Amino acid sequence: MKQVSIFVAMAALFTVSCSNDDDGVVIEEVKGDYQNGILITNEGPFNNGSGTVTYISNDSLLVKDAIFKLENNEDLGNILQSIAFDEDRAYIVVNNSHKIHVVNRYTFKSEGVIEEGLLNPRYLTVANGKGYVTNWGDSADETDDYVAIIDLETNTVSKSIPTELGPEAITSNEDFVYVAHQGAFGQNNKVSIIDASTDVVSSTLTVGDFPNSMQWDTAGNLWVLSSGAPEYTGEETNGTLTEINTSDNSIVQTFNFETTEHPGDLSVEDDTFYFGMSNAVYTFESGLDALPTEAFINDVSFYSMTVNDGKLYGTDAKDYASKGDLFIYDLNTKELTNTISVGIIPVRYIF
Repeated sequence: MKQVSIFVAMAALFTVSCSNDDDGVVIEEVKGDYQNGILITNEGPFNNGSGTVTYISNDSLLVKDAIFKLENNEDLGNILQSIAFDEDRAYIVVNNSHKIHVVNRYTFKSEGVIEEGLLNPRYLTVANGKGYVTNWGDSADETDDYVAIIDLETNTVSKSIPTELGPEAITSNEDFVYVAHQGAFGQNNKVSIIDASTDVVSSTLTVGDFPNSMQWDTAGNLWVLSSGAPEYTGEETNGTLTEINTSDNSIVQTFNFETTEHPGDLSVEDDTFYFGMSNAVYTFESGLDALPTEAFINDVSFYSMTVNDGKLYGTDAKDYASKGDLFIYDLNTKELTNTISVGIIPVRYIF
């Protein structure tokens, strides 16, 4: 079963004690399950303080911030990078603190922590019964980047696979693990493919500069969005959208943006892809032969964005030191339907 960046959890009932704040949002005052709603990862302040996870019920009426600390009476650590699920466990990757918290995905109770064998971990996926975690290694060394393999029974790193510079986004199907190399503090344009049966890099594909996100279509092919090198690098390059045929791991086609166009945050629903670019949201239908020329939604700028179940979710990190906002849009009407205060630097979504 392929790993995806969004997960729709089963419904659950809550017994809660609540009070209303000034905004009319119901804040839960007792601990409970976190099944029937959305998790927002908040990076937290850079170099000090802790990242947090915000829980929001599907109807947006119930909001709980810092749920890991609420359930375990401890902080997650500095810079919460990402969360991945496997069965009833959630793996919370904390970048600057070089560790992964393992919790029950429904209660957020701690089940362990992985620290040995990680150095600047970024993202995790699960394939062939193992966890695969991208690591930047020492930020001053461009030759020590790797993917750590996690034994999910013992919560330990069992092996490391050296990789190209800057392994970042990671995803998988039943046979292979796909790693996008954005370049860490440098620059890269590769996707590494790891054979999940042998844990060896079987091939490497060249895509656009700075591949930032990957999504699957319903045919099982993988799409990679690259932002291109920004102007400040001195050698600005165009963004690209690349389709990979995962039956033979070859590039099917590549769509080129204009040199000054730098897309990001690829997401997908029913083979309609969404991405952000130039203060707007664009869509691209799988099967089309050209990139869109007109925006789907104009005059929006998000720190991060995704789509799920007919809604567009975008965040505003504000000043990167105070609580950010989550914006929810109806994809049919393209109207903003809700704004919710979340944690500091909100960036990832788990449904």
